[in-house]
Amino acid sequence: MTDMGVRGDRVGPAVTLGLLLAWALHDAEELATGPRWISENLPTLRERFPGVPEPVWAAMEAVEPREFAVAVGVMATFVGCAAVAGHRTGGRSGFYQGALDGFGLHGLVHLAQAAAVRGYTPGSVTSPLVVVPFTLWARGRLRKAGVLKPARARDVAMGLAVAAGATAVSHAVARRVVGSR
Repeated sequence: MTDMGVRGDRVGPAVTLGLLLAWALHDAEELATGPRWISENLPTLRERFPGVPEPVWAAMEAVEPREFAVAVGVMATFVGCAAVAGHRTGGRSGFYQGALDGFGLHGLVHLAQAAAVRGYTPGSVTSPLVVVPFTLWARGRLRKAGVLKPARARDVAMGLAVAAGATAVSHAVARRVVGSR
C-alpha cells in the first residue's frame, strides 16, 4: 500500500471500510446526546423557530430513545453495505461513493444546525473533527487513484433521496422492533 490508502488505481480499506468507522464514531455521538438534547431543547426550538411546520416538531417529539437506537443500528447496515461495496470495487462503487458524499453532506447539515441554534446540536462535535475531514480525505484518495466519479446534481439528489429513504426505513423497522417488545 502506498500513499495513505492508494494502490495503483484502487484505494485501500482505510478509504472504503473507514467510512463505516467514521460513521460509527459520529453516530456514537448522536446516540449519546440526541434523545436527551431533543427533549431538553424542543420547547426552546419551537419558540425560536416558529416557521417550522408542526409535523416536524411532532416527529422529533415522537422518537423514543430505543427507537432511535434501533434506527441507528439499521442505518449501520446501509453504511456497512456501502463500505463493503467500496472495498470490493477498490472504491469504484457508485453506492459507496454516493454514501461517502451523503455522509459528508450530512456533516455539513449538522454544522448548519449548530450555527442556526448558535450552540451544540447532536453530531456537531464529530462533524468537523471526523465526518467532513474523512469525507474530504477519502474523496482525495479516490481522485488520486483515478476512480472518483464526478458528483452531478442528479447524483446528489439521488444520494439525498436514498439517505432519506434509509432513515425512513430505519425508523419504520425500529418502531416495529420497539413496538413488539
